Amino acid sequence: MNGLAELVRSLGPARIAAMGAVALGLVGFFAYIMMQYSAVTEAPLYTGLSLEDSAAIVSELESAGIPYTLRQDGSAIFVTDTEVTRLRMRFAEEGLPAGGGVGYEIFDKTDALGTTSFVQNVNALRALEGELARTIRAINRVEQARVHLVLPERQLFRQETQKPTASIVLKTRGVLEPTQIRAIQHLVASAVNGLDPSRISIVDEAGRLLAEGTGDDASATFLASSADERTSVFQRQVEDRVRDIVESVVGAGRARVKVAAELDFNRVSETRDLFDPNGQVVRSTQTREESSSSRDGGNDQVTAANQVPNAGAADEAGGPSTEDQSAISEETINYEISKTTRTQVTEMGGVKRLSVAVVVDGRWQTDDTGTQTYVPRAAEELQQIQALVRTAMGFDQNRGDQVEVVNLQFADGPPKAELDAVEAGLFDFSRNDLMRFAEMGVMLVLTILVLLFAVRPLIKRILSPEVVTETREITTTITGPDGQPITMILNANGELVQAEGTPASGTPLLEGPAAQPGRIEEAKAQGAAQMDQIRRVGDLVVENPNEAAIIIRTWLSEAA
Repeated sequence: MNGLAELVRSLGPARIAAMGAVALGLVGFFAYIMMQYSAVTEAPLYTGLSLEDSAAIVSELESAGIPYTLRQDGSAIFVTDTEVTRLRMRFAEEGLPAGGGVGYEIFDKTDALGTTSFVQNVNALRALEGELARTIRAINRVEQARVHLVLPERQLFRQETQKPTASIVLKTRGVLEPTQIRAIQHLVASAVNGLDPSRISIVDEAGRLLAEGTGDDASATFLASSADERTSVFQRQVEDRVRDIVESVVGAGRARVKVAAELDFNRVSETRDLFDPNGQVVRSTQTREESSSSRDGGNDQVTAANQVPNAGAADEAGGPSTEDQSAISEETINYEISKTTRTQVTEMGGVKRLSVAVVVDGRWQTDDTGTQTYVPRAAEELQQIQALVRTAMGFDQNRGDQVEVVNLQFADGPPKAELDAVEAGLFDFSRNDLMRFAEMGVMLVLTILVLLFAVRPLIKRILSPEVVTETREITTTITGPDGQPITMILNANGELVQAEGTPASGTPLLEGPAAQPGRIEEAKAQGAAQMDQIRRVGDLVVENPNEAAIIIRTWLSEAA
């Protein structure tokens, strides 16, 4: 204990304070690092919540005693990352989040026995609107959705029925494409009985009309709004087919394909009746035969004698007579001629003309020095590529289709060397992992800097021996030959600066520079002897600096 107390006393209050400050700084720094690494990592449980859903989820979390954090004005809830999956499964079982509206779960909490038919119909309508809104929010770029349905009731003794209509309000992230807008219309129309897509109005949060619900002819509206879009889709399809087959030959990214298509959006209906003269078939046959005969008695005149009874007897007995006979035969044959009726409907979107332009890059050869040289492709190879393009695009010369395959050097230069294949999953780090590694790196760098530039110099200063530099003058007193005290003042080099004394005669020994020369020499001799003793002490101090420092501090403390 004495040695410890002596060590503490030898260090002094300044060094003890410095050591305490360093110790506190290190403890605080490492405590901060430990808190950072032991801090709970939070992950988003749900984002983009409505206030109703956020309140319901917070109530469930508080009742279960699960810590949480609200962010983004309550629309995002963060919990411990290890609890995210379990909590999502639990809330999905309870129907949360509900998406700011009710769905079919509204029937789970109602008493059917005491509910009127009107309330049931209203709940059914609310549930259908809520379910449609949830489904629409699943579409990309749709953040919020609200659906209103008008389902007219059928009235008695009325033949004409009013068709249902719908209106939808969307809050989007960005701009919806026309295909997405029509997809929403058809989605809602398919879910509601009797609802036509043309009777659905869609408005965004800024009040812009995205789709009219005027009830016009759906096909005409579709044709008017999608002609350019269908052309673009067809061109992209042809480009993809051609690009796939060309890049398989020249390499990925070494080909550029552009397609210009001219489509026919006229709908043509044509009916033809074709008669085949060689395809005659007997349908019916009709035959008529007629025969007649006439007789001449010789006197065919009408006279009075002929009118007398038995007037013609004589003629029959002796007079000449003639007889005429005739026969008529007639045949009618009815033929059925072959007839073909052909009705042809040409739908819109037929290809009138197709033009394809393909640009391929050449080859890059590397010599022994590693220099890459561009080499154009041969004409025979370009012809082969052109043949492949013709087949992929569906080339038709009668339509006037055109195909151009050109070899040009790309401006981006030679292709970059591909990285070596890496085992799947070896470096698959998530964003959270990367942020964690960055924090660890920053903490490591800060720790090294603190140790090098703060801790190391302080420890070195504390443990290093204290070097005492004596710059002041030394004053010593000796006894002269006559027994009188003589005071000498020497500098650090042992040289006499001043000597004062009173000899026996009562005259001062020295009085500055005007002292007597004899006395000065005598004082120098005595001073040299005294200085020899001082040098010996100095040698002991040099050989044992720590002990000397302790002794000097002891003297100083005793003097204080």
